[in-house]
Amino acid sequence: MTRALVLDFGGVISKTLFETHDLTETALGLAPGTLTWRGPFDPAMDSAWRAMQAGGMTERDYWFLRMEETGALVGETWTTFPEFIARVRGADPASVIRPEALEAIASAKAEGYRLAILSNELDLFYGADFRAKLPFLADFELIVDATYTRILKPDPRAFGFITEGLGIKSADCVFVDDQKKNLKGAEAVGMPFVHFDVTRPGDSYAQALSLLRT
Repeated sequence: MTRALVLDFGGVISKTLFETHDLTETALGLAPGTLTWRGPFDPAMDSAWRAMQAGGMTERDYWFLRMEETGALVGETWTTFPEFIARVRGADPASVIRPEALEAIASAKAEGYRLAILSNELDLFYGADFRAKLPFLADFELIVDATYTRILKPDPRAFGFITEGLGIKSADCVFVDDQKKNLKGAEAVGMPFVHFDVTRPGDSYAQALSLLRT
């Protein structure tokens, strides 16, 4: 039986911007501790994050807010996410890829499982040239990006792009996402899922691989 590991990108494969505030502050010449928004790492101190989790704003709205705030700190105006990412993360995106992700991807591939990505904003957020800087993406048979499809998770149609593209049943996939609301789409189509805990990435990947092997 052919099975597939289906991963979100931001937060699951890549470290979140919350985890790399030190890199951002260095890149922008800001004093350590300037950036205080911590999202899931400290929800009590991030009202915008709580609003997003409650459905009061979209994930894109949240990051537009943080982009504008961060740009204002250095007197710059960024109009696109790729501009933002380029300034805060530089030209080496490989440095913020989770090592746990690379290990899990390698394990899944070695065991004969198929690999796919289902993202709401991969190229929108990182830029179209981003993928060329990450050789491991060549291991993914299918990348579905709502930057182009315009169908955002948790819409069940987004998951349909995966099953149709791979020619596989929902039940034979394991979907991994750090945004709990996106998992509702997987649940709606009968796709097993793991809620990725960005504070414990190794445990989340172990859970995903275990579910895949079941």
